[in-house]
Amino acid sequence: MKLLHLLRHAKSAWDDPGIADHDRPLAPRGARAATLMGRHLAGRGFAPDLILCSTARRAADTLDLVLAQFEGRRPPVEREAGLYLCGDRALLERVRGLPASAGSVLLVAHNPDLRNLTLALAGTASPGLVERVAEKFPTAALATLAFDAESWEEVSPGAGRLEEFVIPKNLA
Repeated sequence: MKLLHLLRHAKSAWDDPGIADHDRPLAPRGARAATLMGRHLAGRGFAPDLILCSTARRAADTLDLVLAQFEGRRPPVEREAGLYLCGDRALLERVRGLPASAGSVLLVAHNPDLRNLTLALAGTASPGLVERVAEKFPTAALATLAFDAESWEEVSPGAGRLEEFVIPKNLA
């Protein structure tokens, strides 16, 4: 079984119009949400084998705040420019190239890519879960999909079970 956790970056700041989109930092509200999500994950014993993260500052800052809530072992992190607003198809191809040794992977990236990828991969889900994702994939939200697969190459549209969709608003 493979588990894919899709985390949207937290709310970014728009205070300085001179800052390039890639370089926007988190807003204070975003920093609080990322910390809250990190506490939630740490409290559940969340331990992915690998983390892939967009190099956009807001994604990297979100991940840093999430990981700051963990104690002990830190999973390997790969920061990749190619995850920045690349589209859900590119994200799927990246996921399909993951090493088979990674059973659980956290992907930190952007919308609409994560929303579209979640909806494409979710073949089954608890009642109402897919509809919640379709309605809105808020900042700092986390979707978890499970795949009955031995290899990430087997991950394809409709092959996953959407097991969870957590938003910071529900954690406060």
